[in-house]
Amino acid sequence: MMLPKQEGRLLSLDVMRGIIMLLLAGESCRLYESLYELEWGHAWKTFVGQFFHHPWHGLRFWDLVQPAFMFMAGAAMYIAVERKRSKGVPESSNFRHIALRSLKLFLLGTGLHCVYQGKLVWELWNVLTQLSFTTLVAYFLIRRSFRTQITVALLMILLNDALYRLVLLPGFDQPFTQGHNFGTYIDTLLMGKINPDGWVAFNCVPTAAHTILGVSAGKLLMGPYPKIRILAIAGLAALALGYGLDWTGISPIIKRISTGGFVFASLGWVLLILAALYWWIDIKDHRRYTWVAVVVGMNSIFIYIFFETLGIQWLNGTVGIFVKGVTGWLPQVYQQVLTAVCTLALEWYLCYWLYRKGIFFKL
Repeated sequence: MMLPKQEGRLLSLDVMRGIIMLLLAGESCRLYESLYELEWGHAWKTFVGQFFHHPWHGLRFWDLVQPAFMFMAGAAMYIAVERKRSKGVPESSNFRHIALRSLKLFLLGTGLHCVYQGKLVWELWNVLTQLSFTTLVAYFLIRRSFRTQITVALLMILLNDALYRLVLLPGFDQPFTQGHNFGTYIDTLLMGKINPDGWVAFNCVPTAAHTILGVSAGKLLMGPYPKIRILAIAGLAALALGYGLDWTGISPIIKRISTGGFVFASLGWVLLILAALYWWIDIKDHRRYTWVAVVVGMNSIFIYIFFETLGIQWLNGTVGIFVKGVTGWLPQVYQQVLTAVCTLALEWYLCYWLYRKGIFFKL
């Protein structure tokens, strides 16, 4: 199946968002957890380990998913808003739409924490909660120049690292140590609790750079610029800066508190991936078989909520009952892999059915 070209739409952006959602779907089905349990040697463990977040100081493939998600959100927002403006939609209407979208993202993000815990809780660590903040920040810069957007993004990264180094309080005076840093202190003020895995709500400030620069990328891709060259050069420069900050110890690469080293390094990889997809899909016109990723990419928030609620809370266990009942003769680790694969297949079938019925929930 090949999708027709749509005026004013970049297929590569939808594909990239779709790939992100496909990867997140595998996580919700516990596919990577079950694959990691297979005793297939050290090389296998190393490979599958890339689908888990780094425990603290370092960078794995899975650490790029959230930055890419937020970056794509910024790029898609720019394209959508500019398309509406070209049709004469007033600025007040655009702002109301973005403000309402941000409110929905915030409520969905905080609501997911309640679903995870099985009770009402007040937690602000979900990516949707943080995206609600970064979306608003990026929108207020959407009509500014490239220079202004890049400058604000850099200032937010710098502000984050400066606060970690300069705001040293009793018990929270170790800038880059889990549980004893500025971000953890802010969590005690906002939520009265600390995330046991080291995540902090203040990440919404430095990761706003991802969404702001996503807006810049959307502007670049829709304008008369040497797109691939700029994306590639910017990506390599960001990689050099991120790993350079880490190597010198100025800002170690730590995703869980979104240090400057992490933001730059992750941004570099995202830019290079986008450049490759844009070249392959939009320039070389390789569109065959991209429709699955496009459908998912165009409905990313709905898909994410679907997997994180119905998938995790009900489908995983329900499918497991039947798979394990039929394959009881297999070792348990293989039963878990089959359960994850079957759950993933069922979830995608349900998503495809909803898409064909036209009842996706659009944010």
